[in-house]
Amino acid sequence: MKPRKLLIKLGGTLLDVPDSRQRLAREISEAAAEPDNRIVVVHGGGKQMTRFLAERGVESRFINGLRVTTPEVIDAVLKVFAGSVNAELVTAFRAAGARPVGLSGLDAGLVDAELLSPDLGQVGRPVRSDPRLLHLLTEASYLPVIACVAGDDRGNVYNVNADQMAVACAAPFAAESLLFLTDVEGVRDKDGSVCPLLNGDYASVLIEEGVATGGMRAKLEAAIDALHKGVQQVMIAPGALAGVVRKLLSGEPIGTRMTL
Repeated sequence: MKPRKLLIKLGGTLLDVPDSRQRLAREISEAAAEPDNRIVVVHGGGKQMTRFLAERGVESRFINGLRVTTPEVIDAVLKVFAGSVNAELVTAFRAAGARPVGLSGLDAGLVDAELLSPDLGQVGRPVRSDPRLLHLLTEASYLPVIACVAGDDRGNVYNVNADQMAVACAAPFAAESLLFLTDVEGVRDKDGSVCPLLNGDYASVLIEEGVATGGMRAKLEAAIDALHKGVQQVMIAPGALAGVVRKLLSGEPIGTRMTL
């Protein structure tokens, strides 16, 4: 039987609170231990980044949910995303019995990016991904844990939105499912109700009508991109729910399930 390939993106306070981080590490590790599963994890760490910068007197600015990244901020990106947040997550997975490998898009050209917009500074748009390292690691029962940092062959470093980073890894890896575990219950419509099922067209309407803004807009744009690139389904679900990984993988209707 063909292995089931999954990419799980973690972000928000889920990474910031030790109890939450450790619980999710246990849940994902249990799923990764099943012989038919091949799992890759991508993480952000925006709350930790904002706090790190604030402690140094640097104000965080955002445009359409993307952090404006000056040279000072890109230095913090490496220290926080590829440094402390990645290490804390790898440590949690190790304690949960997995065999995690901490990575970023810089490693082995895993994800290359180009400048997204001069207004955003060193924010990158993923343009190339080489999934060979992910195949090697998952086939050998390792768990790749990827920070949302990318580069290029000229030595540039880019801050990449973690949702876009997840897509950049999921599609070439041929993941059938992309799971966004977030701080919210799911995608809400204009009436404030969580949409259990959502297609790309309606997601675009939510963006155009200003219902989905900021971080949710960025997440929906990434999800639409993933579906067009061959990912069969995207799930946006509350990571704070105990047992959420097992429940999603068993097909329970939690959060929002997106398809084309």
